[in-house]
Amino acid sequence: MANGRTVVVAGATGRQGGGVARALLADGWRVLAMTRDPESGKARALAAAGAEVVKADMDDPASLDAAFAGAHGVYSVQNPMISGLEGEVRQGRNVGDAARRAGVRHLVYGSAGTGERGTGIGSWESKLDIEEHLHGLGLPVTVLRPPAFMEVMTDPAFYPPAGVWHVWPKLTGGSFRASWLSCHDLGVIAAKIFAAPERYVGQQLELAADLRTLDECRDIYTRVFGRRPKRFPMPVWLFERFTPDTVRLWRWARTEWTEVDPQLARSIHPEAMTVEAWLRRQKAERNPP
Repeated sequence: MANGRTVVVAGATGRQGGGVARALLADGWRVLAMTRDPESGKARALAAAGAEVVKADMDDPASLDAAFAGAHGVYSVQNPMISGLEGEVRQGRNVGDAARRAGVRHLVYGSAGTGERGTGIGSWESKLDIEEHLHGLGLPVTVLRPPAFMEVMTDPAFYPPAGVWHVWPKLTGGSFRASWLSCHDLGVIAAKIFAAPERYVGQQLELAADLRTLDECRDIYTRVFGRRPKRFPMPVWLFERFTPDTVRLWRWARTEWTEVDPQLARSIHPEAMTVEAWLRRQKAERNPP
């Protein structure tokens, strides 16, 4: 165990929080996995892996105070797809306030975007609101800015046939080169950052492990799985009804996107997976030998 210290992971049953929780456990940390439903399948899986599952709600400050008591670190991430943008900001601020009250020594915040105002992308602007609040509290904070998660290529919750394989290339073109990182590798990076606060507190880190065009990703997928990814030709307007902020982001990226250099992420985590390595891992997990 890393000096017996405890890290509380908010959103531990989500993709990002789950990746962080598992990486911290692998590095020997004591992990308190926050969730509103300790009886869910994902919560039970974390408990089986060694986490201590704690019932807490980011909209309930009292439950946060109980969860954070005595903690060394907190990993904070919110899901605007569930809470809405106003709810995301409220929850992020609540986590910061509770971390300050508890005297947490390191808060790592899972943000997104460019770190600059004015993109018009709501889910990026909301995170800047949270960051400003955290810095205003005087907390020891590290901000992580992952780009596109590789999970959008395979996770059914993102509906890849309509999203990444149809609407995205329709809006930007297949030659658009995106910056990619897996949730697994984000977790590994977060764990390494918690282990070296003297190096990372106060930093804002843009993280990517690979740079690949959408056409290249489709070709890699085809090579790995032996078939092209399924594609569902949903009209842009219809997809936009379900996730307008994502469509806004892709339209913005067509002319404004700046690639994220993988060098930083690899300097922290040299084994961070490329798109091909990650897809091969997905295939192995789905079809074990």
